[in-house]
Amino acid sequence: MIAIIDYDAGNLKSVEKALIALGEEVMVSRDSSEILQADKVILPGVGSFGDAMNNLDRFGLVDTIKNVVAKDTPFLGICLGLQLLFKESEETPGAEGLNLLPGKIFKIPAKEGFKIPHMGWNSLNVKDNARLFAGINANPYVYFVHSYYLKADNDDIVAASTEYSTHIHASVEKGNLFACQFHPEKSSETGLRILKNFAEL
Repeated sequence: MIAIIDYDAGNLKSVEKALIALGEEVMVSRDSSEILQADKVILPGVGSFGDAMNNLDRFGLVDTIKNVVAKDTPFLGICLGLQLLFKESEETPGAEGLNLLPGKIFKIPAKEGFKIPHMGWNSLNVKDNARLFAGINANPYVYFVHSYYLKADNDDIVAASTEYSTHIHASVEKGNLFACQFHPEKSSETGLRILKNFAEL
């Protein structure tokens, strides 16, 4: 069973539909006991860093997420869900993230020829042996929608990166923690393969 965490932060249905299309058993929940019993957990998200952290706190899900990760349950953050795994974001100064991985979220710098938000298809540079990308070519195209990006403190956790006005850490992996800045559920066959790889961990 894969649990998708419901904290009023968008794109739950599209993630759920993609997993169901893959034949996976899925539940959307904000019930801590259900989430803790799941075989795998996904934290999706569209919206602002501060509002999302407030919602996670309001629904009592901050400790739930930390307990899921401590149990070694495979955990996937998508888009805003990636950003929340880190300590802080320029989007909401003073708001503290989940602080499960070392790094910070920055605003994509303004540069001529680059619209913000970064919205559309972009290619990735995937590292060898990145588990989410097993069976996928080294430069796949995936779909992004974001104005803020990750700069990880430790390059060892970076599974894939992309270029858009700056160098963006687009996917990370560490132990049972996985995250993508892009939307696998909107990234056609490549995205479905990424979700399938996660489901089969």
